[in-house]
This record gives sequence, C-alpha cells and structure tokens, in this order.
Amino acid sequence: MIERLWIAIAGLSGAIAVGAEAAARHLLAQQPYRLDLAATGGRYGLVHAVALLVTAALAANASPGSGRSWLMVSGWCFTAGLVLFCGSLYLLALGAPPVLARATPVGGLAFIAGWLALAFAALAPRPAR
Repeated sequence: MIERLWIAIAGLSGAIAVGAEAAARHLLAQQPYRLDLAATGGRYGLVHAVALLVTAALAANASPGSGRSWLMVSGWCFTAGLVLFCGSLYLLALGAPPVLARATPVGGLAFIAGWLALAFAALAPRPAR
C-alpha cells in the first residue's frame, strides 16, 4: 500500500528537516543566507511531513469513490514538494550550484497542489450507503 511509503517518506523528511536545521544553526551561523535556506527547508519539511502523514492516514481509511483519488494526488504532490522544494533548499545551503534554485518554485507549486487536492478530497461527493 502506498500509504506505508508515504509514512516512511514523512519520517525521513522529518528527520532530515530537524537534522538540517540543527546542523545549519551550528555550521552556518556566520552565513545568514545559507542558514536561512536550511531553516526554510527544515520548516517546510516538518510541516509537510505531518501533512503527508495525515494524508496517508486518510487514504488508508478512505473507501473508493470517497475522494481517495484526490488523496493520492495530494500525497504524491506533498512527496514531490519535499524532494524539490526542501531538497533544493538543503542542497543550496550546502553550496550546490545556483541553477538548482530552479527546482524550488516547482516544489512550492507541488505543495500548493497537494493542499488543493486535499481540499478537493474533503469536498468530493461521498458514495451512498
């Protein structure tokens, strides 16, 4: 079940977010721009790790036709956002080439799409019982 993969991704994202921000506070204290990149990635990583956990729980309990397909879209969008948005910020904070910054807004759009898909899942018609 895909929900287990999302839970694993959420756990990894949470661990990376905490580690990245903690390391940045110590290693990048004299480099405010890079520190801010890591801190922003960490903040968004933690928030969206929780969002992915909630999406996984909702999807695991959703019956077909009850917005489950929107939950699937939401989970994949959150996953893409974690990789593209947070991942690019972490790598930029570590000194990756600036061209990598092009992935950041794509990841941000994925996060927005994930939240919209979650809203659509809540508003989807429920099958008659």
